[in-house]
Amino acid sequence: MIGAAVIVLIVAAIAATALATYRIIRGPTHADRVVALDVFLAAAVALCIAASLASGRTVFLDVAIGLALVGFVATIGWARLIERAPGRGGAAAAREPQSAARAGSAPAPPAGPPDP
Repeated sequence: MIGAAVIVLIVAAIAATALATYRIIRGPTHADRVVALDVFLAAAVALCIAASLASGRTVFLDVAIGLALVGFVATIGWARLIERAPGRGGAAAAREPQSAARAGSAPAPPAGPPDP
């Protein structure tokens, strides 16, 4: 039973890696590529678990936990890097007016003549 689970896990990891490779090559955005890198990492964790199940050694589980922790931090780092990229017009550009209002500056008066 464990042997069948290991084979299914290996096949699923290879399929995920193939799909992630396609997504890295085709894009179309940087966020898609970061998600594909995260899928690569998840496949590596799955292969570590498969190796642990097949060999009966728990050292592979320690490697899988380490990979998962490093991958989580790396994904957060990539997401912040993409969010703060200049000229992207993403969430960082939308926050700029709010940060100026929080700094204590008064909002600009409306343009045009005053109402009578």
